[in-house]
Amino acid sequence: MAAASSSSAAAAAAACFLSPSPPPRPRSHSIKHLACAAARSSSSSPPSPGPGPSSSRALALASSSASRSVWPWPRRLRELLLPDEAGQILSSATGSLIVALASAALILGDAGSASAFVVATPRKLQADELATVRLFQENTPSVVYITNLAVRQDAFTLDVLEVPQGSGSGFVWDKSGHIVTNFHVIRGASDLRVTLADQSVYEAQVVGFDQDKDVAVLRIKAPTDKLRPIPVGVSADLLVGQKVFAIGNPFGLDHTLTTGVISGLRREISSAATGRPIQDVIQTDAAINPGNSGGPLLDSSGNLIGVNTAIYSPSGASSGVGFSIPVDTVGGIVDQLIKFGKVTRPILGIKFAPDQSVEQLGLSGVLVLDAPPNGPAGKAGLQSTKRDSYGRLILGDIITSVNGTKVTNGSDLYRILDQCKVGETVTVEVLRGDQKEKIPVILEPKPDESYLQQHGD
Repeated sequence: MAAASSSSAAAAAAACFLSPSPPPRPRSHSIKHLACAAARSSSSSPPSPGPGPSSSRALALASSSASRSVWPWPRRLRELLLPDEAGQILSSATGSLIVALASAALILGDAGSASAFVVATPRKLQADELATVRLFQENTPSVVYITNLAVRQDAFTLDVLEVPQGSGSGFVWDKSGHIVTNFHVIRGASDLRVTLADQSVYEAQVVGFDQDKDVAVLRIKAPTDKLRPIPVGVSADLLVGQKVFAIGNPFGLDHTLTTGVISGLRREISSAATGRPIQDVIQTDAAINPGNSGGPLLDSSGNLIGVNTAIYSPSGASSGVGFSIPVDTVGGIVDQLIKFGKVTRPILGIKFAPDQSVEQLGLSGVLVLDAPPNGPAGKAGLQSTKRDSYGRLILGDIITSVNGTKVTNGSDLYRILDQCKVGETVTVEVLRGDQKEKIPVILEPKPDESYLQQHGD
């Protein structure tokens, strides 16, 4: 009978807890304070394991607390159950309530108080990572995005439109608004637009270009405070293995940083415009993809050491072999383009046979195919290759050295001429028939026909 009475009382208590009209929900910080108070009260008055006077005191304490609380369940529990049974149930419920309130305080508490329970691990970067982040942040404002626009006429409407035909990267050279990039980035453009790091766009004018070295200089009219010239370094003392960083816009992705090392020095590649060899090129494994052309190659101090110009890849994407024109070469070209609008590079004024043809003849040197009489070599008396009256081929002069430096192919000849100046007299040693002769030649500047046609000078 007592057990039945106890079961009915417990059911009534459970019905009380599951009442369809719950009390109003207090604020989150009040729940947390209530949990803390309950915890202190529990620690100061340890519960008794069995019925007795301590249970009666617990029931009395619950009754006094219920008189001050807005919740009615302690008072109703005291009315429904015997004192000992109510004490046991109340002790168990109080413990569960303490745990629930403590959890609610963590979940529902305000952000300022909850931070005391959550320990956030601060983000820590290594020294080399911090240096890379700083390098990118400091040099990004100097890198620009170049859009090459060409004029096209619609076949149906006959409307003239400007269509993007290519894009590339570049960087700010000085506060006057000069932008340095590759020539093949701007080749064939009717209009050029430069986008700065803050996404402001400006029309660009071509100051000049050097097709042989694949370098071009543009100019934009932008506020001085928006122009961040890139710090210029030195490429003469570079070492294989040192870290390098490339910033550009590969595949049109704005301001991308790639890292790597110098894989090789004094490489030679051909100009994308003229096929003339470019010497002393830097090879790097920093990823260079289409759109990166014209962007800067930086050392670990953030100084410019090269201009990214080409990749070696059958697929057209980065294969870990990229090339950059050294800054020592670029600097001299840019200075001439800004001052004169063109590069006054000395020439001999000859056309020579491909290296393979000379090798097939069993000879070593540069075979002169044509030496126009109005050119430096023609004026000096170098002989061209020609045919006699019977159609037999008569070989012209074969250049074997210039100023005492041996010449075995066309690249050697270009390398020597790049170190000479306009108006300088060089001694050209040639093989004419079975005889060797030394002929003095006065070097003249190379006429830039494409520049004259564009600018009308």
